Amino acid sequence: MTLLLAAEGHGEAVNEVVQATTGLLGLSWLIPVVPLLGFVLVLALTKTLRERAAFVAIAAAAVSFLLSVGVAAQMLGDPATYVRPIGTFIEVGGFEVAWDLYIDQLTTVMLLVVTGVGLLVHIYSLGYMHGDVRFARFFAYLNLFLFSMLVLVLGANLVTLFVGWELVGLSSYLLIGFWFEKAEYASAAKKAFITNRVGDVSFMIGMFLAFSVFGTLDFLGIIENAETLASGTALALVLLFLGGAAAKSAQIPLYVWLPDAMAGPTPVSALIHAATMVTAGVYLTVRLSPVLVQSVTGMEVIAWIGVATVLLGALIALRQDDIKKILAYSTVSQLGYMFVGVGVGAFREGIFHLVTHAFFKGLLFLAAGSVMHAMANRTDAWGMGGLRKVMPITFWTSAIGWLAISGVPPLSGFFSKDQILTEAYMHGYFGIWLLGLLGAVLTAFYMSRWFFLIFLGKPRFGHDVHPHESPASMTAPLIVLAVLSVAGSLLNPVHHGPLYNFLAPVVGDVSAIGYEAAGPIPELGLIGAAVVAGAIGIGLAFLVYVKGDLSRGRMLEPIRGTAAEVLERKFYVDEVYSLVFVRIGGRIADAMVWFDTRIVDGVVNGAGAGSLALGRVTRRAQTGLVRGYAASFLLGALVLVGFLVFSVR
Repeated sequence: MTLLLAAEGHGEAVNEVVQATTGLLGLSWLIPVVPLLGFVLVLALTKTLRERAAFVAIAAAAVSFLLSVGVAAQMLGDPATYVRPIGTFIEVGGFEVAWDLYIDQLTTVMLLVVTGVGLLVHIYSLGYMHGDVRFARFFAYLNLFLFSMLVLVLGANLVTLFVGWELVGLSSYLLIGFWFEKAEYASAAKKAFITNRVGDVSFMIGMFLAFSVFGTLDFLGIIENAETLASGTALALVLLFLGGAAAKSAQIPLYVWLPDAMAGPTPVSALIHAATMVTAGVYLTVRLSPVLVQSVTGMEVIAWIGVATVLLGALIALRQDDIKKILAYSTVSQLGYMFVGVGVGAFREGIFHLVTHAFFKGLLFLAAGSVMHAMANRTDAWGMGGLRKVMPITFWTSAIGWLAISGVPPLSGFFSKDQILTEAYMHGYFGIWLLGLLGAVLTAFYMSRWFFLIFLGKPRFGHDVHPHESPASMTAPLIVLAVLSVAGSLLNPVHHGPLYNFLAPVVGDVSAIGYEAAGPIPELGLIGAAVVAGAIGIGLAFLVYVKGDLSRGRMLEPIRGTAAEVLERKFYVDEVYSLVFVRIGGRIADAMVWFDTRIVDGVVNGAGAGSLALGRVTRRAQTGLVRGYAASFLLGALVLVGFLVFSVR
């Protein structure tokens, strides 16, 4: 290892930058390469391997996870920013982009989350996808998704990150539309792909601006020179990268693709919604946090978009009946909390929530898959009930996931969400704190509704369904994620706990901003408010769905009438987008095509046609007869003489 430089500043301990070519860090390039090899091998030998392909893919994911654990151990023993040189990617004139890997505390956390949850999803899929006609191809795509996300988090510059960013988009397209025989599934895949391309435009413009300002796209160069940014330039960079992050992490106004992404097999939902694609936007903003702190206005935009997304997702989830759709809007809402954390300067708390969310949301999605497996793929929560006795493992693990996301202490979701809200209040954002608390009440309510309707009460399904507990390959990941949903609290049980201190050297320093608390409420009071918010939501749901008369069916819902219809139709956002971007946009495109073909092409083609017509007329003068040419010469001479005579007179 060679010492490159020792950075200073940022108000707290800052990493030294080290070039790593030996030890496990030297082998870190294998972390993304092994899943890539798994993808190629499984895809090439699909017919030969058949269902054995699953073990190849699982082994690839396991190797990546073990290597990530080794890197984490080395990072804990000797914290630094490690750069692993690989080679040159682009070299044109003075512009050079390397394939180097960038491993610091933030990368380490992401590696463990991506490979850890990814491995569990691979194992779970062994039972869930059993019997599918494209079983082997599914595991190949899972390996490709894992490779893509690992490239994204390991890239040492924005270009490499963007390569992973696009590969993740391709992987999600393949997995969301995996059952492409159904038109709505294929449409969902296209919707996700196109929506993310909108954000990519903003991301790319941000890269161009960053290169023009910093002269490099390497994270080291950007972070070291972030303090030199003018306020206007910093704001522009923040908003441009926010555009890309909002699409990837499903924030307003680009969240619409994520609920439809439920079309993919349930393990895909767990992988996308919990640990990989949707966290990319949060990762990007925290990675660029030294740039963000140069524009408080830009950060406030992020925070308000985040809290608006929290409420929008939670309100829509209140009246969804599909057990996966409820979780999908829950993901949109929880990602909003992470953006709130980034926007109020709580970068480390945002990453803490990203980690705990990966545990309990991965658990909830896989539990939903277990329920669907038992209910012959039914997803309507009102057609379930009473599954507690026949699915004890799924029931108890789901209970842990439900309580974690509802903010019940001492489960991990409580600590991470509470720390974001506490930081919002302590940094003077009273409105965001209050709206965040309202979001916590709504979250506890709709997630309790999800849990009660599935597992409690009497069965509401027909005699043609015979629910049963899922096989061990599916329940074992549930148990592991349930344990992590509880033990995740230990990562940061107090506000300035182990994870907070671990990430300190790699996030932007907010001390220079000079935040002031929004009021006199001490932290204990804020914690109490968060506990009460969760209790209110659970209590209300208990009164409605457990104490209420479930035989009334949907008439039991407390929200009815126009309000219920608005929530069920998701505030008509899809309809508005369809009107504006599909119908009106389509007509504008048709008009532009008409102008291009009729006006632009018409002028060009008209000029050509005129030349041809003129040629056809004038060629008749070329007869080849000498007397004709002599007569023409004589006529011209007479005209010329006449003209001269007339002019002299």
